[in-house]
Amino acid sequence: MSGKQYRRIATEEAFATPEQMEALRRLIARSSTYDPDTFLAGMQTSGGQITRRLLDVDGERLRIMDECGVSMAVLAMTSTGVQQFEPDEAAHIAETGNDRLADIIRRHPTRYAGLATIPVQDPPRAIREMERAITRLKLNGVMINSHTNGEYLDEKKYWPILEAAAGLDVPIYIHPRAPSPAMAAPYRKYQLEHAIWGYAVEVGLHAVKLLMSGVFDQYPNLRVVIGHMGENIPYALYRLDWMHAHYPFDRPKLKLTPGEYFRRNFAITTSGVNWLPALELCIKVLGADNIMWAVDYPYQETAEATRWLDEAPIAEDDKEKIFHRNAERIFRIA
Repeated sequence: MSGKQYRRIATEEAFATPEQMEALRRLIARSSTYDPDTFLAGMQTSGGQITRRLLDVDGERLRIMDECGVSMAVLAMTSTGVQQFEPDEAAHIAETGNDRLADIIRRHPTRYAGLATIPVQDPPRAIREMERAITRLKLNGVMINSHTNGEYLDEKKYWPILEAAAGLDVPIYIHPRAPSPAMAAPYRKYQLEHAIWGYAVEVGLHAVKLLMSGVFDQYPNLRVVIGHMGENIPYALYRLDWMHAHYPFDRPKLKLTPGEYFRRNFAITTSGVNWLPALELCIKVLGADNIMWAVDYPYQETAEATRWLDEAPIAEDDKEKIFHRNAERIFRIA
């Protein structure tokens, strides 16, 4: 690794709980047809390296962090969190998972921060669990694995969740899952519904729906984080703004342009995109203040992600922001 000693905070790092794993196994056992999220669950619960690394927070994970000079990981329950389950089961696994995550952080207070899991299927219960996780358990934000039952957060039934996050002044990290059932069919050939393409397209759609919905006029301090170098949106901002201005169609009237909301209300992480041209574009389009470093462990490797940003020929001040200062500010990490 680099000779310079940065504080490195990895901001999209997955873990799993035994309760989540057992529920996924039950879900797989009940499944009779192909579902991409259940296919992912099969990989997560197969007993191989991914399973071992998802469940480990005291051994191998910390050793890899130490070897690579990673100071801290922001942990969140691995996709799809609890969003595949029925509401009662989802609420139980979320509450148990948040308790476990808070205990992990108590055991390793300088090594881990955490994002809460909430049962989005039941907005009132989701809000109660968010409030408990943030105010009592002292977690650092909320992870939502994109659509829930094929619905997105721009639907008014979910706005109370967004209002609660804005009121608590904590970020919502929208993590990918496979495209929703209504958009899934064209992705199935070549299994494009997974991380190779479908994940980015799906979260990009989710983010654009939020940009167009008016929610950021209603809650101007709401902060949303998306990974994978912005899920293609930084590349598309010019066209989003131009088309929104020239062809308004049947959309809410907004106070700002989509690009202005994206720069004001969103932050992105580098998770899984260790590629200098993409980083340079995002710095130019969004500014280094809106970018955080991430590995996407255990689905990608810590050494590669660390070496890549260490060696990136960008301004030293920008590198410090991306490695740790933005995460400290956005997730309120001491």
